[in-house]
Amino acid sequence: MNLKDLENIQQSAFPKATFGTNSTIGNIITNILPYIFGAAAIALLIYLVLGGLQMMLSRGDPKAMQSAQGKITNAIMGFVIVVVSFLIVQLFGQLFGLQNTLFGQIFGVK
Repeated sequence: MNLKDLENIQQSAFPKATFGTNSTIGNIITNILPYIFGAAAIALLIYLVLGGLQMMLSRGDPKAMQSAQGKITNAIMGFVIVVVSFLIVQLFGQLFGLQNTLFGQIFGVK
């Protein structure tokens, strides 16, 4: 395997990422983060739906209802954690000078 083969594999997995000789760790993290947050959002939605489905199918059983409520509570807490982590990553990105951060777009900082 040579460098060209690795670049082709990388382009099929992360089309916007550049892992060549001119890339920095900041660029790599910036390009990968949307995929990570997207996967977390999908997992969160699935977990919330499964908790709701379990609640509907519990048929009044207190243990099953409590388990379903725990799943829904964990899904909501996970949502809060994902949102807060996204905002923290964006804030650190702005502090360290990464381009196109959320805070930079809101406050017009370049």
